[in-house]
Amino acid sequence: MIKRTRAAISKFIIHKVGNKFNSATNIFSESAITFDEESYELMKPFLLKPFGNVTESFRFNHHANIELNEINNYSAQIFKDEASFIETSRHIVNHLFEQSNSAQIKTGDVIIALFEDVEYKEVITQALGVFKIENKLDFFQTHMENNSLDVYVQKGISTKKLDKGCLIINTSDAEGKVVLSVDTNNYDSQYWIKNFLNVKYADDNNQHTKNYMEMCKEFSEEIIKEDLGIQEKNTFLARSIDFLKTNESVNINDFKEELFEDDEEQKSKFDAYKKQFETLNDVLVRNQFSVSEVVLKKQKQKIKTEIKFDTNIVIKLDIDAPEASSEYLEKGYDEEKKMKFYKVYFNEES
Repeated sequence: MIKRTRAAISKFIIHKVGNKFNSATNIFSESAITFDEESYELMKPFLLKPFGNVTESFRFNHHANIELNEINNYSAQIFKDEASFIETSRHIVNHLFEQSNSAQIKTGDVIIALFEDVEYKEVITQALGVFKIENKLDFFQTHMENNSLDVYVQKGISTKKLDKGCLIINTSDAEGKVVLSVDTNNYDSQYWIKNFLNVKYADDNNQHTKNYMEMCKEFSEEIIKEDLGIQEKNTFLARSIDFLKTNESVNINDFKEELFEDDEEQKSKFDAYKKQFETLNDVLVRNQFSVSEVVLKKQKQKIKTEIKFDTNIVIKLDIDAPEASSEYLEKGYDEEKKMKFYKVYFNEES
């Protein structure tokens, strides 16, 4: 998560990246762009705004030596010597081109920009941005011809959505340089994250919280729902969220004691599922970590707690009221109608 209040674009260039599978070649600009005021005021938020809500961060990765990571090296070169910006930006595009190992990888415009005075975790520093524009929108343009206005269609970049982008922050921690990434076209995320950037998630509380919540969500779907039904699945999710909300740090043993109480079978299933989740997703779910409130809030919004019926009725449970389901929702079976039912207790309706 960055703040862009004081940020400024100091260098900016656009190239085109091709695809070696369809013989589309790269096209390089000879010089950087000098903005007029109107273009600048549109471009800066277009590039930086998507990173204002990014909570997960990455660090550069390499199987042999981190110094051999291409984007790590290219960004370091630009931070060290800004005069190398244009030449190094071409190397970045060539590296992106080499990762187009499928005919499905789209060609597009590649924007490379150097930012000054970007704020990240209360540190004001530089950041290098690499952005790929894959989709252009049709828009109408008007012009005067023979004393009458005519209309024709052009294609252009929408300022509403950034297809792909990364920010390499010129600051490091014990794991290396901080990298932020956005990608609205997730069908080829491996191409951007793994092949081009070659980054891994940072080992921090943001990622620990996300991993834990995703594990609980999948456990509720694959184990709780199958064993006990949708109502208990949603209750488990609500109680999991409540545990993370009311505890600054999570200890997995305390979590199991509160959610499963004396049900040793469910505790064992949770432990087994944790190992399975770690293996399948190639992540480490910490047994103890500090909760990230930002990630908790963001992930909570993704959780669905609806019970849908084949009779076109939906019951939506409040994720912030973990005990409501067990106290005010009762499940049964009607012998006369030969149908299952839910009984809901309430004082008023609205």
